[in-house]
Amino acid sequence: MTPLPKIQGQYPCVDIIDDDESIRQALEDLLMSVGHKVRCFPDAESYLRATAPYGPCCLILDIRMPGLSGMDFHRRLREQNMLTPVIFITGHGDIAMGVEAMKNGAIEFLTKPFRELDLLDAINRGLAKDEVRLKVRQENASLLRRWEGLTDGEKAVALRVVEGFLNKQTAAELDLSEITVKVRRANLMRKMEAATLPDLVRQLDRLRACPEFDKTGRG
Repeated sequence: MTPLPKIQGQYPCVDIIDDDESIRQALEDLLMSVGHKVRCFPDAESYLRATAPYGPCCLILDIRMPGLSGMDFHRRLREQNMLTPVIFITGHGDIAMGVEAMKNGAIEFLTKPFRELDLLDAINRGLAKDEVRLKVRQENASLLRRWEGLTDGEKAVALRVVEGFLNKQTAAELDLSEITVKVRRANLMRKMEAATLPDLVRQLDRLRACPEFDKTGRG
């Protein structure tokens, strides 16, 4: 099975958390044999202490471990908005546990012994999903940088333009001349790299979904 291509100079990464050293070693050997970069951890705490991977990643997580269980750890990751795709593996699973794991966002729930192909397929799905997530995050970061590059006056015009205000209405509300509004509108469209008004509307819709957007101010 061919691994995903390099992302920004690095291969995608597969992290493994399992307290059984023999399982970690077997999984690492398998994944490295098909070209994946692999990191292994004996417990959730050591994983949290590690540096976050640079590119796309998925996490293979054992259900039953000393200390924090795999299910509890997965819930904690979701609560902290850490959205790395998770593949559960277990030798003690049941249907109810699998249903709960999938409801909580896991992409696969595999009972030991499992077929290597099933695991590799799940990993490729997880890495592809994380690649999309990171791409969206990078695009949103770029969009935020462009928004923050606007002047307060340009932001004020942009927010009214996307709400359907005509230039004359925007000018009246902001106590500006219509010419000034037109100049600011042209400048903000250029800075935001928006070719059309619908492009700008879509950009503002995406920005409003970003937690950092409120910090930029409304101009």
